[in-house]
Amino acid sequence: MTCIVVSIVSGSITLYHVNDSGFWLVSRFLGISTKIALSTWTVIATAIGVMSFALCWLLYTPVA
Repeated sequence: MTCIVVSIVSGSITLYHVNDSGFWLVSRFLGISTKIALSTWTVIATAIGVMSFALCWLLYTPVA
């Protein structure tokens, strides 16, 4: 059950940055444009989501 919940959460990580105040704080603090911040944040968030889903899948497969 835990792996299923974590995999759902990892899917929600991928494209959440538009409503995330941390995204706007980091982009303004670093002084980068919105276009560069969106492209960078999207790649990083997608990588985190895919890797966490893959890890949950690997952990869930032997258990089930």
